[in-house]
Formats: sequence, structure tokens, C-alpha cells
Amino acid sequence: MTPPLRALLVDDERLARAELREMLTPFPHVKVVGEADSVASALARIDELKPELLFLDVQMPGESGFDLLARLPEPRLEVIFVTAFDAHALRAFEVNALDYLLKPVHPERLARTLERLGDAEKDKPAPSQAPSRHKLTETDMLFLENGAKSRFVRVDQLVCLRGAGDYVELVTVDGTCTLSPRPLKEWEARLPERTFARIHRSALVNLTLVERVDRGLGGGGDVYLRGVESPLPLSRSYAAVLKERFG
Repeated sequence: MTPPLRALLVDDERLARAELREMLTPFPHVKVVGEADSVASALARIDELKPELLFLDVQMPGESGFDLLARLPEPRLEVIFVTAFDAHALRAFEVNALDYLLKPVHPERLARTLERLGDAEKDKPAPSQAPSRHKLTETDMLFLENGAKSRFVRVDQLVCLRGAGDYVELVTVDGTCTLSPRPLKEWEARLPERTFARIHRSALVNLTLVERVDRGLGGGGDVYLRGVESPLPLSRSYAAVLKERFG
């Protein structure tokens, strides 16, 4: 049996640490071994306790959570930010944080993060294997890289995904398009099945954002999506699958 990950809680608010410690008790693969209320005390506790996981606040008196990470030796610990401020999410991604949780932390949101953490520790792939990717839910956040305008987007804000040569184009509700090198098949496997469906060999759509479907004589048709100017083709084979799936 794999031993639990040793976790250190770093937050200048005592009540916040106590609440998080309580929320972590149902998860046997995480064991809280200590607490710290500042960067200086965190560094001392890390040296003493040798934790493998940090639950880290961003804004603390004197120095920030990012200052703490900059002073840690390699190899780095797993880090989950827990903060009341959403303005630092992009920077958290840049320092390879596992997740970025906003206070007050919702138990279901914490559970999803710890489930991914547990899977990653339990099934670390060999160097020759592709890393496993967790199944997404509608409320999960995606980091979409688009040059200097990279951003976080909720899964349910994706309107459609369509093939674009060697890439997949992700279209969001505000009309922004982002290219992804991941194949459409991988996106289909990760996106929630109750919300996303393939309508063509080169297109996945968010079913909640379909405005209408115009059926053609051959059994296919056109799918009109909210915020997308031109309709996407619905192939006859996928029309039959959708009809069987949704009645």
C-alpha cells in the first residue's frame, strides 16, 4: 500500500489552516504533518518535516507564497495554492502548481484536485509512456495558450472543437479561437460525455450551446451553435449515433 503524501499547510490565518485540515481528513492518501504561518516558518518546517505537498496561500505578511517557492531547492514539492485572490492564477500555472483553489474552498472542488493527485502518485507512467490525463467536468478550468493572451477557461465555456490541419481549434463562447496540438480523439476522451459529442469526424460540439439542427436529405445536416457564425456539418453516421444516444 502506498504511504500517504506528507502535506504542510502554509497560511497566515489560523482559522483557514484549521478549516483546511478538517476538510482533508476524509482523504487517506494525504496526511497533514504540520502548519506554518509565514515564509520563514514554512522554510523551517519544510527542512524539519520533509513534506511532499504544500497547500500554499499567496498573500502573507512580509513575503508571498511565490517567494517561498523561489527559495525552495530542487526537486520541487507538489503545490496546491489556496487563496482568496484569483488574480494570481496565471502565475501559479507558470510555476507548475498542481491546482489553484479559491477560498472558501468547496469540498467537491478539493475532492477533484486530490483525486487527480492520488491518481498521479499511484500510476506514475514510465518514461516511454504517455502521461495519463484525468476526465474533465464542466466546471474544471482549462489553460488555453494563445501567445501573450493565454487564459483560463471553464470547460462549459467551450462551444466547439474542430480540426484545423495538424491542430484542433477550440472556440469559446466569447468567439475566441485557440489552437491545440492535442488530437481531437484525446479531447473527446477527456471532455464530459453528457455535454460534448462528436458530430463529424473533425468536430466536437457542446450540446448545451446548440441552437438548432437543420437536417439534410441524406440524413446529415448542419449544426448551428451559439456564437459561431457558420454552421458545422453533421455527418449521417454521427447523426444516427446522436439520435440513438439522446432519443
